[in-house]
Amino acid sequence: MDKNSLIGFLLIGAILFGFFMLNKPSEQELAQQKRYRDSIALVSKVNQEAQQSAVPVADVEKLKSNPSDSSVIAVVNEKYGEFAPAILGEEKFFTIENKNLRVVLSSHGAAIKTIEVKNFKTWDKKPLFLAENSDMDFGFNFFTPSNRQVNTKDLYFEILPVSTSSKATFRVSTSGGAHLDFVYSIPADSNIVNFELASTDLRKIVGGSAGSMDLNWKLDLRRNEKSKDFEKRYSGLYYKFNLDKVEDITFGKNVTEKNLTTKVKWIGFKEQFFSAALISESAFPNSLVKTIPNDNDNYLATLSADVAVPIDENGAKLSFYFGPNHYTTLKKAGNDLQKMINIGWVGYSWVNRWLVIPLFNWLSKSITNYGLIILLLTLVVKLIIFPFTYKSYISTAKMRLLKPQIEEINAKIPAEKTLERQQATMALYRKVGVSPMGGCLPMLFQMPFLIALFSFFPSSIELRQQSFLWANDLSSYDAIITWSTQIPLISSFYGNHVSLFCLLMTIVNIVYTMMNQEMTASSQQMPGMKTMMYMMPVMFLFIFNNYASGLSYYYFLSTLITIGQTYLMRRFVDEKSLMAQLEANKKKVVTKSKWQQRIEKMQQDQKAFAREQAKKRK
Repeated sequence: MDKNSLIGFLLIGAILFGFFMLNKPSEQELAQQKRYRDSIALVSKVNQEAQQSAVPVADVEKLKSNPSDSSVIAVVNEKYGEFAPAILGEEKFFTIENKNLRVVLSSHGAAIKTIEVKNFKTWDKKPLFLAENSDMDFGFNFFTPSNRQVNTKDLYFEILPVSTSSKATFRVSTSGGAHLDFVYSIPADSNIVNFELASTDLRKIVGGSAGSMDLNWKLDLRRNEKSKDFEKRYSGLYYKFNLDKVEDITFGKNVTEKNLTTKVKWIGFKEQFFSAALISESAFPNSLVKTIPNDNDNYLATLSADVAVPIDENGAKLSFYFGPNHYTTLKKAGNDLQKMINIGWVGYSWVNRWLVIPLFNWLSKSITNYGLIILLLTLVVKLIIFPFTYKSYISTAKMRLLKPQIEEINAKIPAEKTLERQQATMALYRKVGVSPMGGCLPMLFQMPFLIALFSFFPSSIELRQQSFLWANDLSSYDAIITWSTQIPLISSFYGNHVSLFCLLMTIVNIVYTMMNQEMTASSQQMPGMKTMMYMMPVMFLFIFNNYASGLSYYYFLSTLITIGQTYLMRRFVDEKSLMAQLEANKKKVVTKSKWQQRIEKMQQDQKAFAREQAKKRK
């Protein structure tokens, strides 16, 4: 090994060592990680022991019916220790609410039992609940100083008299005089519910030097829209890494779980138009999130999150978001909650964020009919991209006018001489100043709008249950004919209904395709492409039949306006003048670029090489 190689290896080693030292966890972080691992190991050990020596549910029920049963009392005292007095009690309910939410809390576990989102209804006009009865579980799991495992959802809390309609305080006391408080509060005009776990001396309740408590949050996600399959497509489990991006897990046929070892700021259980999110004041250091299929027709899936909640001597603070997936509302709530709404891929989301959503909100301030709002939105978008549409039309018209000359070239040059044909055709295009890509490139500028609005309409809660003409709900399909019989293939791929806006969109797309076929010079050269162009509208008929009628309505309007624009351009664009311009361009001296010169030189060299090879073969 020479001197330079040795110096290079030493420098690499020094860089790696420096990187390791800079990113090495501090002693405090290592101690916290060790405490968490020890806590998890202890939970696992106790759970294994609990399977052998747990307090049977039947014994607890027996104790409820006979509180003086000494044998059962002894078992309960042994398991729950200082929390044994809280195992029995009477379940009571307390409601906190504002104009947006009604939240019912239970003294059994001091947990949320009912979450009603006011001012909204389900698809069948019933009150809208994110949770009701046993849909939601919420409980802290911890070890007491006497090394007993306790889950707060098993305990009966006392509702303190200081509770009001906007704030509720639940307290559970130990036999040693310590107490643990769960405090829920709901600010006015908000979809946030604040939660505080508090105690005057938490170390008398949580054993050891644990820096966190394990929290289990589970929710059976309710179905609230007409099409369960379509609602599931836009639902999921979301989480935001602390100071980083938002990721999600979609629902599958099997259980899906992820162990998040990086700090997480919040975890959200999202339906198509409503969400429940758990937010940490600091961050959850470790989380295990899971999606479980739910075959009940009234539910989409069962979601759960097991998180480590950091605590100090005073407790911990969390908050919930319960409410609509309205972009502005979620953004106002903070912590990037609005990123649960799918507004398009990274390259296209800016169209929705900076144009569509602000324009949509501005129009809705003065117009209540969302069908008219979509019409105006379509007109604005078409006006923005009209210069590209016009340029595309002019380019297509030039290609059509050159078609006879291209056919002459094809007649002179045999089909087997493909390269010569292409060279002659390109030479003609250069001579008259026409780019073959001129009709395609302007279309690329329209793609961000088409794709962005494809994401916007199914996610826009503003369209939910908004009627227009025959469509009762612009966020769902507009069925004019339905049937219950399962028809092979048709029911699977098309559905058991006919959506009128989707049908109209398909018809105008076929008409527009016919117009394009008449205008496009290359249609005779590629007959297979002609068939493919007609297949696309038919595919849309199957794809969009179950989609939001607002989206089909937008595409119908957009294509209809494009047909009108094409008709007007055909009337007002003077093709004789256009042809005269092309002929005039032939007389101009075309200065070849260096790139064109290099290409021609390569082609000439290739021809010369081919001639030499032909001579050698002879």
